Amino acid sequence: MPATVVTGSSRGIGRAIAERFAADGYDVAVNYHTSADAAETVARAVREHGVEATVVGADVSDPEEADRLVESATEAFGGVDHVVNNAGIDQHRYTAELDPADFDRIMDVNVNSAFNVTKAALPALRESTDAPSVTNVSSILAHTGAPIECHYASSKGALLSLTRSHASDFAPEIRVNAVAPGHVETDMTDDRSPEEKREELAAIPVGRYGQPPDIADAVAYLRDATFVTGETLNVNGGELMC
Repeated sequence: MPATVVTGSSRGIGRAIAERFAADGYDVAVNYHTSADAAETVARAVREHGVEATVVGADVSDPEEADRLVESATEAFGGVDHVVNNAGIDQHRYTAELDPADFDRIMDVNVNSAFNVTKAALPALRESTDAPSVTNVSSILAHTGAPIECHYASSKGALLSLTRSHASDFAPEIRVNAVAPGHVETDMTDDRSPEEKREELAAIPVGRYGQPPDIADAVAYLRDATFVTGETLNVNGGELMC
């Protein structure tokens, strides 16, 4: 049975991606950093689809931890066929208020982790016969920037460059693509005020926030789209048209 590693999959978009892969018949390595109980809940949901799940706690911004995650998945499943680099953190702060350590931490988690896990998984992906792929989860802010999230937006822009570079580097063996979600309802957006939410919704032509399964659908498409590599699939309800 094919297998995938989904980083940051104890909640939100990562959880939806893990469950979508399971529904499609993939064993899943569920990764978390601090939320062990939530990760176990995701693993139980994965197993309900009749596939296997392994739970691995790892801070994938650390190369050794990323290596351990991939090793654990390979041992559990006999290989790794797909990687989804979803681990990420956000912070709202104007540039004048930013400490260099804040900038570095965002880049470590949002960019370095994708590099670390992808590099660790390369040997397994190259042995896969399941049209192996890597999908990086970026953001609409990679295209637009943001006044109070310059470090977050910069990290997500860097992911798009990493995606194109790796797609070229690993072709034709491994496809590498990205999804760039717009505003998606997760616990990372719970701090929005009613006024902020009204303004955000007014800018989304489809008239609603995205939901984690919307992003999981896009990742599944890229997994199966064997003639697509080096691309970014924007999933934002039409917001970039405005």
